Amino acid sequence: GGFERPSEWDAYGKGRELGPRKRPAKGGPQPGNVGPIRWQEINGGDDTMRDHQVVSWVIERLKKKHDRPFFLACGIFRPHLPWAVPKKYFDRYPLDRIALPPYREDDLKDLPPEGVKMAGKQLHDGIVASGKWKKAIQAYLASISFADAEVGRLLDALDASPHRDTTIIVLWGDHGWHLGEKHHWRKFTLWEEATRAPYLWVVPGMTKGGSVCGRTVDFMSVYPTLAELCGLPVPAHVEGVSITKLLRDPGAEWAVPALTTFRFKNHAVRTERWRYIRYAGGGEELYDEVKDPFEWVNLAGTADHAATIAALAKALPRVNKAAPPGAVKAKRRAKAKQRAR
Repeated sequence: GGFERPSEWDAYGKGRELGPRKRPAKGGPQPGNVGPIRWQEINGGDDTMRDHQVVSWVIERLKKKHDRPFFLACGIFRPHLPWAVPKKYFDRYPLDRIALPPYREDDLKDLPPEGVKMAGKQLHDGIVASGKWKKAIQAYLASISFADAEVGRLLDALDASPHRDTTIIVLWGDHGWHLGEKHHWRKFTLWEEATRAPYLWVVPGMTKGGSVCGRTVDFMSVYPTLAELCGLPVPAHVEGVSITKLLRDPGAEWAVPALTTFRFKNHAVRTERWRYIRYAGGGEELYDEVKDPFEWVNLAGTADHAATIAALAKALPRVNKAAPPGAVKAKRRAKAKQRAR
């Protein structure tokens, strides 16, 4: 929501097209919040949620017969903030069974200034001081479970449709999420928690159910992979690479690192062993993801790892383009308009 381009689609489910929305009953627990981290136990069923309506809209189109290949996109809003989902999902996670994430008080001591600033520990300090750390985690877990339930509805509908054996599925979450790791909450970092996200493919006749690929890939692979699988040309400006090779054989040789960018000239390069971060101001971080999966020890700046950093730096973008003038303000206006709705 907020950046729709309905003119580019044959049909676009939003607003009134989704049908009347069932409203949750009044009452129930009061909403909770610490700064921008907000949650609410909804006093109603799944059908009171807009995501449920979106999935229902897509399901209706899966039921239809199509005389040519078609593309369906289904965007599920949760677990985006606010974490407002039916109470039954909160009940799955009693507070006395919730464990806090791996955490070190001195985790930021070896970071460059850019990394410390990106951590924004003030929010985390506020959550800890409020005594609501576990409550916020509970709300996040509840929102994930609600989203999983809606994905399950969608997949069940596909299995029951005439398109089950001829449909490619691509399922991804657009980012990871910090729940206090490295003194940080939300996304907006280049560390593992924010940049590791679900990424699942089903290609009839090619992929094997239950298989897992340990290679490092990024979302720039979505477009060229779909194009290759569908026999379509890939435009010259597309920078990603197809992962069809890995869909056929998850253990195949792979030498392409995953790349993540957050804001101008801030990048992370991820291989199966290493994460290298370089900020616009020149600050660096290097983590051995095998020996140090929680990224507690920054190895950048040590002579022992200069060669590793030099090799990883070759994957950094050679061209960096700043946002067009006015783009940031336009985005903020769009978000403000969305909140007002």
